[in-house]
Amino acid sequence: MKRALLSVTDKSGIGAFAKELEDLGYEIISTGGTLKTICDYGVNAKSIEEVTEFPEMLDGRVKTLHPMIHGGLLYRRDLPEHVKTVEEYGIHPIDIVVVNLYAFEDSLKNKKPHAEMIENIDIGGPSMVRSAAKNYKDVLIVTDPSDYDRVVELLKNGLVDMKFREEMAMKAFSLTAYYDSMIARYFASYTGKQSNTFTIGLKEDSTLRYGENPHQRAMLYSDNFVDGLLSDYEQLHGKELSFNNLNDLNIAVELAQSFVKDGVTVTVALKHATPCGVGMGESVYDSYNKAYQADPLSIFGGIVACTGTIDLDTAKLMNEIFLEIVCAPDFTEEALEELKKKKNLRILKIDFSKETLDMDLKYINGKVLIQDRDFVEKEGFDIVTIKEPTAQEKQDMLFGMKVCQYVKSNAIVLVKNGVTMGIGGGQTSRIWALNSIRSNHPDRDFQGCVLVSDAFFPFSDCVELAKEMGVTAIIQPGGSIRDQDSIDKCNEFNMSMVFTGIRHFKH
Repeated sequence: MKRALLSVTDKSGIGAFAKELEDLGYEIISTGGTLKTICDYGVNAKSIEEVTEFPEMLDGRVKTLHPMIHGGLLYRRDLPEHVKTVEEYGIHPIDIVVVNLYAFEDSLKNKKPHAEMIENIDIGGPSMVRSAAKNYKDVLIVTDPSDYDRVVELLKNGLVDMKFREEMAMKAFSLTAYYDSMIARYFASYTGKQSNTFTIGLKEDSTLRYGENPHQRAMLYSDNFVDGLLSDYEQLHGKELSFNNLNDLNIAVELAQSFVKDGVTVTVALKHATPCGVGMGESVYDSYNKAYQADPLSIFGGIVACTGTIDLDTAKLMNEIFLEIVCAPDFTEEALEELKKKKNLRILKIDFSKETLDMDLKYINGKVLIQDRDFVEKEGFDIVTIKEPTAQEKQDMLFGMKVCQYVKSNAIVLVKNGVTMGIGGGQTSRIWALNSIRSNHPDRDFQGCVLVSDAFFPFSDCVELAKEMGVTAIIQPGGSIRDQDSIDKCNEFNMSMVFTGIRHFKH
């Protein structure tokens, strides 16, 4: 008689599936809670103990780890010596294995204590999955409840071919690899140590319409080890998010979140992965209006992230232009009703209280670069000029440095009274980055602005242009062999300059 072994943590649909297998002539073997579930469904199932003639022991840690089970899974039906061995020891074949694993991931999300985490590391389940998947030519491995109906249909019609068996084996090994990656990362976090191998398990969320361009395929996966800013956002309205939407959204919310701990209200406007306007205000309305006025041209078709609750007046102001996404920790009912008048506007509810992921990963051709995120903030100032910055200029310097960290290098940001007056980034020359600000805002009064640079000035030309534009204070990392040239120019122009000693390249 054909036999199927069922042992699942996720019991959705298992009763009906077991009944279908029984009706197809399979003898059902099962364990613990799964056995009770399928018996309650009316299936005549046999316990593991009846097969192994050995009781479960050690609080259930040992039940399927037995030659009567793994022998039935691993022996090759096409090798006479294998067949002879199992017959000698009275081992019967197992033809289908249906297993999913202990809910380690749920325990991780719920921040269970260490001892409970250890007990939720499945041993017997992955062992059976891997045994069956290795011997896929003879044993059909099923690990995903969404495959139950398909398996039944193929079995009924005699269409379980080698291609399907290989597909199921692929899914099985993907499951155990993902599962083990979560455990490995948990232990790395728990011990504070890192092995010379690093595994990241990702779980599919959805297929995106396309990637950065329509001819590129794209998928969205979740890293469920991380409880990040975008792990569980709530979309309240609008079309599905695109690849570019998600990439831009991530930058906007990270930048906005960097101000949350300061207890200030900030709005970030972003376009094509680059901040175009950031405003700090006394209210959400005030901060949004400032972010809008910072660059009313670029914000069109962009993304807006606010750190406070969006009210009706702010929503009305937002609806005056086309925006792709508006995200905030909350919305008043009236604001939500107003924003929903734009059919395609994506409205997202984001929990800004979460910590931003501390790892930055870049996949290059055959290699992976991993670094710490650029979270370092300078506590003090190294004033290198005769003139010292005013209290307001110091505040603008700190504000601008946060923004500058999210602008592509070479990056220059001009700030005045908690509002970006100009953002220049992605240039191969620092002077070009500053020049682009003046070119993009030819009628803007930059008098009294603070200039923020992500890296040192190799020449004094930026100081000279900054003076011409009306900048009164500069903050930059310092560290050039020609630092003194820029310091001397600032002293000549009666400008203040501060060195941070910390560079903020973003490529």
